[in-house]
Amino acid sequence: MTSDDLIPSAGESPLVSRPVTQAVILAGGHGSRLRPYTDTRPKPMVEIPGTGLPIIGHQLEWLAAEGVTDAVISCGYLSEVVLDWLSTAHLPLKAIPVVEAEALGRGGGLKFAAASLPRPSEPWYATNGDIWTRFSLRAMADFHHARDAHATLALARPRLPWGTVDVDRFGNVLDFVEAPPSPYPVNAGVYVFSASFTSMLPDLGDHERSTFPRLARERRLAGYELPQGVYWRAIDTAKDLNEAAKELAAFRMKDTTP
Repeated sequence: MTSDDLIPSAGESPLVSRPVTQAVILAGGHGSRLRPYTDTRPKPMVEIPGTGLPIIGHQLEWLAAEGVTDAVISCGYLSEVVLDWLSTAHLPLKAIPVVEAEALGRGGGLKFAAASLPRPSEPWYATNGDIWTRFSLRAMADFHHARDAHATLALARPRLPWGTVDVDRFGNVLDFVEAPPSPYPVNAGVYVFSASFTSMLPDLGDHERSTFPRLARERRLAGYELPQGVYWRAIDTAKDLNEAAKELAAFRMKDTTP
């Protein structure tokens, strides 16, 4: 048996389970492509039609269901809208809002928010505030711990916005495939970080241009592919918002159909 045999794949049972109970949500983006919804609120506060909850509300419910007890909400653009909602919402966990006085970038924003995590010596989750998904964060954390990574990012294969054409080597068209999954995984905007990762983040700027490339060279950055059939969508445009509403309605109908 080699050392690789001791490392489980994403779908296997982990050797050791170390629960992660704290998280950061980046909720300060302008969301310019989601206008006019974001003229009066930050993108994470946009409601998915038919649900009665903003995107961040769904995220908090998901985090709580996965064992998170404390979430730091990093606010920026129209932060008062988030603060007002947090002050009246019935939340399933403790939410700790922090407000960036100036834009720090994604890496700087993560570092600023992580300073308010209640257990700085423990690992933590992070998610972009515009992600709509459901999968086992516990399984992702186990994957992260088994690889002794400083950071693990979830990888999704979103459906392409176009149909594709299947052609053989002689140029004969064999089939048409409507909106197939991307052949390449993309960063799904959900992470597991070790406690020591916080100090590796830049004070200002983007960690994906500095910290992540260095960790990749050191083989301390892991990628967790979302299991087949997991729902994932980044809410970037009004079309994404409407599609998410339709997909959610379809899921609910499926769940209630005998």
